Amino acid sequence: MSETPTETQVTIRRAPKVPVFLILGGALGATVTLILTMLQPADPNVGYPALFGYFLLYGLPAGVALGGIVAVVLDLLSRRTTRSATAEVTRVDDESDDSR
Repeated sequence: MSETPTETQVTIRRAPKVPVFLILGGALGATVTLILTMLQPADPNVGYPALFGYFLLYGLPAGVALGGIVAVVLDLLSRRTTRSATAEVTRVDDESDDSR
């Protein structure tokens, strides 16, 4: 068995998890839509659930877009705080004879 160590430069940074921001943005958009719909009187011909569903078609994508924008801004800010480090990579080659 032989070991071959090599050194390489790596970049370390904390990047945001974009799907988490999109889901939280969608939840925030749905919550804001629910609150704003509750503050307005509902049309008796349409009903409250239909009105909420209609406005949710606007609130949910707006929240997801807002979460995406926040994730992109945080990703750009995280690029400023990158650090370089030296990593040692060791490759192990098995030289055993497999003849049986």
